[in-house]
Amino acid sequence: MDIRNPIANRDDLILITGANGFLGTRVVNALLRNGYVNLRCFVKKSTDVRSMVETICQYSGSRVDVMEGDLARRGDCQKAVSSAALIYHLAAGFGKSYRHIYRNTVAATRNLLDAAVEEPSIRRFASVSSFTVYSTANLKKGQLLDENCEIYSRPELKGEAYCCGKVRQEELVLDYHRDHGLPYVFVRPGYVFGPGKSEISGRVGLMRGDVFLNFGGSNPIPLTYVDNCADAFVLAGLTGGADGQAFNIVDDELPTGTEFLNLYRENVKNIRSISVPKTASYLLCLAWENMSRLSRGKLPPTFNLRRWSDDWKGNPYSNEKAKRYLGWRPDISLEDACRHYFDFCREQTGNGS
Repeated sequence: MDIRNPIANRDDLILITGANGFLGTRVVNALLRNGYVNLRCFVKKSTDVRSMVETICQYSGSRVDVMEGDLARRGDCQKAVSSAALIYHLAAGFGKSYRHIYRNTVAATRNLLDAAVEEPSIRRFASVSSFTVYSTANLKKGQLLDENCEIYSRPELKGEAYCCGKVRQEELVLDYHRDHGLPYVFVRPGYVFGPGKSEISGRVGLMRGDVFLNFGGSNPIPLTYVDNCADAFVLAGLTGGADGQAFNIVDDELPTGTEFLNLYRENVKNIRSISVPKTASYLLCLAWENMSRLSRGKLPPTFNLRRWSDDWKGNPYSNEKAKRYLGWRPDISLEDACRHYFDFCREQTGNGS
């Protein structure tokens, strides 16, 4: 990995929150692999750290401190950022609970930012975000989704807790940059996939009973293999001159929804599938949105026109900015990435050889 004008030396202390997560473990590995040996890996108490520890043990000369704590506690955040030169912030809440997302994404990020602006050694706050922050309602079908696209101003209208959390998280980082001059960078991956996560992206479609509804069709799916994404995040955090930038991360040679589903069926499990035409998926989301409104929230707004536009309308994606600014290239090809992912999925379904 060629890091252009790195803002940190290889023995500077680097903090990684969510270090034992699906992406976090790979970020730790990428840093160690590139000689950044002084790491503080912040994890929640009583979480599984075996994969992360296995990674750390591969690098005998490293100085890695595994710190347990809770970012919702200000004292833990102050201890975590102490003497750190760089923060890679990956910890976040997941799921459908707005309360859980608020506590573990929004409140946790605010506490970490409060601690960061009081720590004079901090040179950059690198925050992982998501494509979910983009509102594509005003983006025509076929129009390129890049870093200049509109960000949700009212994410609650999408009816998705994770979207709300990530939008509010970015807003907080921007507030602390404006008010305190905190240097930052955003990385916005598409759908991160690979061994350790067996589900199929909702942009491809949805499993209902024993039938998979293929909503993706001919749409490109914004996949990024987890190791490729980790490399991009490490570069975004360390590359000189990247302050204030946001980078979309997707791999090259993106498959369509149908192509990816067919590969899954060939290599993992021959699940039954039904192709849902774009008009039908639009009408389904429109009907669901109206019924949810009429029920006054008793029917959750799981499907609506905003989700249809973001996930299934059909927009191409660009990774050119990350390539240009960071010199990033996805090292693992789509073919190899899919092979690793499908091998893992077969093991999970009991179809492994």
